[in-house]
Amino acid sequence: MTIQNVLVVGAGTMGAGIAQLCAQTGLNAVLVDVTKELSDKGKAKIEKGLTDRVEKGKMTAEEKQVILGRIRTEGSLSAAKDADIIIESVSENLEIKKKVLSELDQHARPEVLFLTNTTSLSITAMAEATKRPDKVVQMHFFNPPVIMKLVEIMPGKKTSAKTVESANEFALQLGKDPVICKTEAPAGIVSRVLGQLLNEATWLVASGVADPADIDKAMKLGANHPMGPLQLIDLIGLDVHRAKMQTLRRELDDPRYEHPKLIDEMITQNRLGKKSGRGFYEYGN
Repeated sequence: MTIQNVLVVGAGTMGAGIAQLCAQTGLNAVLVDVTKELSDKGKAKIEKGLTDRVEKGKMTAEEKQVILGRIRTEGSLSAAKDADIIIESVSENLEIKKKVLSELDQHARPEVLFLTNTTSLSITAMAEATKRPDKVVQMHFFNPPVIMKLVEIMPGKKTSAKTVESANEFALQLGKDPVICKTEAPAGIVSRVLGQLLNEATWLVASGVADPADIDKAMKLGANHPMGPLQLIDLIGLDVHRAKMQTLRRELDDPRYEHPKLIDEMITQNRLGKKSGRGFYEYGN
């Protein structure tokens, strides 16, 4: 499978990061969102990050321009017609993803694979929105995509073995170290295990057992975690964490995934984590 032109759908934090990753590994990336303006904002975020690296001496100005030159922005899914592979990274909402994949299916060449960056939604349900269910597979990147080595690959019920193999090859092409789930399961490996850890850390705060800083310190020093669980929720976004837990609670019918009410209260107060300036910690502007 020869991949040179990648379409990344969704110009948010993850989509922009995936487009940057593709460009940094020598691929041409088209970043598309519902409007060209949103796509441009995604590219501007990439440029800001690269500028920071140049200022810190981690990259030359020339390298920055080469990477940016490989990223093009669009405001229409018709850009799929030129793609060798498509990575969908829109909002974690099944109906939105199905609508996007259905439209992409009308524009993309029949042999093109659809990789979805979902963390907890059904691959099978998304694939049913297309005429190529055998070519739809999960490729779950971790934040930030340009740094985190792991990607999780998961098939839907109709995903072919060849598609899984091709997704694995593409992950290696991007410099990632992939893991493959043998069968479809809500949230795969990391989100499934991590979700309960993050919930438990939140329960400790809600119960007044310890302050967030001490909980994070304990897990970093006692369990050798590089980042505390409450710092991680702030990085992921409390709203994103809640959405994952709600999906797991519903799909698995298991009370272990019930998220603490403290999460709801914090979201109501717009304490979403780093992206809103405060969560379990204060970040200012």
